[in-house]
Amino acid sequence: MSQANTPAGVHAPIEGSARLWGTLAISAATFMNVLDTSIANVSLPAIAGDLGVSPNQGTWVITSFAVANAIAVPLTGWLTQRLGQVRLFVTSVLLFVLASLLCGLAPNMPTLIGFRVLQGFVAGPMIPLSQALLLQSYPREQAGRAMAAWAMTTLVAPVMGPLLGGWITDNISWPWIFYINVPVGLLAAFFIWRIYHRRESVVRKLPIDRIGLALLIIWIAALQVMLDLGKEYGWFESPLIVGLALTAVIGFAFFIAWELTDDHPVVDLRLFKGRNFWAGTLAVSVAYGLFFGNVVLLPLWLQQFMGYTATDAGMVTAPVGLLAIVLSPYVGRTIANVDARRYVTFSFGVFAVVMLMRSHFSTQADFTTILIPTIIQGVAVAFFFVPLNTITLSGLTPDRIPAAAGLSNFMRISFGAVGTSVATTVWENRATMHHAHLAEAVNAGSPAAQATINAMVQGGMSQQQALGAIDRMLQQQAFTLAVNDIFWLSSVLFIALIPLVWLTRVPKRTGPTSAAAAEAAAGAH
Repeated sequence: MSQANTPAGVHAPIEGSARLWGTLAISAATFMNVLDTSIANVSLPAIAGDLGVSPNQGTWVITSFAVANAIAVPLTGWLTQRLGQVRLFVTSVLLFVLASLLCGLAPNMPTLIGFRVLQGFVAGPMIPLSQALLLQSYPREQAGRAMAAWAMTTLVAPVMGPLLGGWITDNISWPWIFYINVPVGLLAAFFIWRIYHRRESVVRKLPIDRIGLALLIIWIAALQVMLDLGKEYGWFESPLIVGLALTAVIGFAFFIAWELTDDHPVVDLRLFKGRNFWAGTLAVSVAYGLFFGNVVLLPLWLQQFMGYTATDAGMVTAPVGLLAIVLSPYVGRTIANVDARRYVTFSFGVFAVVMLMRSHFSTQADFTTILIPTIIQGVAVAFFFVPLNTITLSGLTPDRIPAAAGLSNFMRISFGAVGTSVATTVWENRATMHHAHLAEAVNAGSPAAQATINAMVQGGMSQQQALGAIDRMLQQQAFTLAVNDIFWLSSVLFIALIPLVWLTRVPKRTGPTSAAAAEAAAGAH
C-alpha cells in the first residue's frame, strides 16, 4: 500500500534503515523514561543527606514522580487528539529532558520534588505513544516483533537503573542520574522528529473534562501528601493531616459523582462494571503497590543499616529483571493458549515465597543471601504483568481498550506511590516499637547488658560512648526486624490476592489483538 493511497492519519509501514533508526530512537526515549522510575531508588540516602532531609522524606522523590505520572496517563488520549501523536511524543521527550536538567540543578528538596512532578507529568504520554508509533512503523504481521523489542527495552531499564544509579552516586554525584537524560533525550527527539514528522496523526479539537481533571488532581495530591507527611506530623493528631484526609475523601466523592454523569469524563468509571476489569485492575494495582514499596524499601535498609554503598545496593536490586528478560518471550508466546489466571497465580506464589525468604534476613545476612530472592523475583515479574493485563482487558471492544488500559495503568501507578509511602511509614513505626522492646533489656539489672558496657569501657570508651554504641546496634536490629515484618506481611497479602484473580472469567484464547498486546505489554513499565 503506497503512502499516496493511504487514508488521512493512516500510514504505511516504514521501510529500510529509517525503521531501524526510528525503532532505536523510540526505544531510547522509552528506556530513558522507564530508567527514571528505578534509577533514583538506590540514590535516596545520598539525595536526602545532600539536601538535609531524612531518607524517608527522600522517598518523596519517587512518589511525586509516580503521582504526577499517574495523573497524566488518562490525559494522553485527549492530548493526542489535540496535538497529534508525533508532536506530542517529541514535546514530551523534550520537556522530560528539561525537567531532568532542572532536577539535577535543584538546590533543595521542595524544588526537587516540584521538578520531579513536572518530569512525571510530561512522561505520562511517552509510554503509550511509543507503542503506537512502533506499531505503525512495522507491517501488521510484524507487530509482535515490534512489541517484543519494546518490551525488552522496558525490562532492561529496571535492571540498569539501580546499577547505573548506584555507580553514578558513588563515583560522580547524584545530580548526574538526571543529567544523563539530556543527551539521550535530545538525540531521540531529533531522530524521531526527522523520521516521523510527516506521519502525524489526525488532529481534532475535543472537549476536556476540566472539572473532572481538577477533582482528580485535588484528591490524588491530597492523599499522597497526607501519606508522605503523616508520620512527621503525628498523623491525625495534626490539623493539617486531618484537613488533607477530608480533602482527599470529599474530592474523591465529588470526582466519582462527576465522572459518572459527565459526557466526556477524563476517566471512564463505567469500565468497572466488567468483572474482569475491576478484579484485574484491583489485583494488578495492589500487587504492584506491594512490589514497588518493597523495591524502594530494600535499598534504604541496605544502605542505612547494613553498610552497603549505593553501588552495592544497586547490584543487589538490579538482577530482578534478569529472569524476567529470559522468561517474558515465553509468556508472550504461550499466553494465548494458557489460562492467564494460572500464570498470575504462579506469579503471586513466587512473590510470596520471595517475600517470605526476605522476612528471615538478619544483620548477619551476606550479599549472596540477599541477592538470591531478588533473582528469583524475576520469575514472578515475567508471569505477572502481561497475563494480568490480558485478563483485565479481555472482553472489551477494541474502541474501549485504550481508555481501559489508561485507567488500569493510572490505578497501578497510583498504588505504586501509595505502596511506597505506606511501606516506609510502617517500617519506621515497627522499628520504633521493636527498639522500645529491645531497649527494655538494656538496664542495670541485666548481666548481659552490664557485661557489654563494661567490656566497651575497658576497651577505651566512656560510659556515654558505650551506651551510644549499644543504641546504634539496637537501631540496626530494630529496623531489620521491622523490614522483616514488611516482607512477611507482603508475603501474606500476595497469597490473599490469589482468590481475587479467580473471580475473573477465563479470557478468550484467540490471541490478543495488536492493540491489546501493546497495552498488555505496558504493564512492564
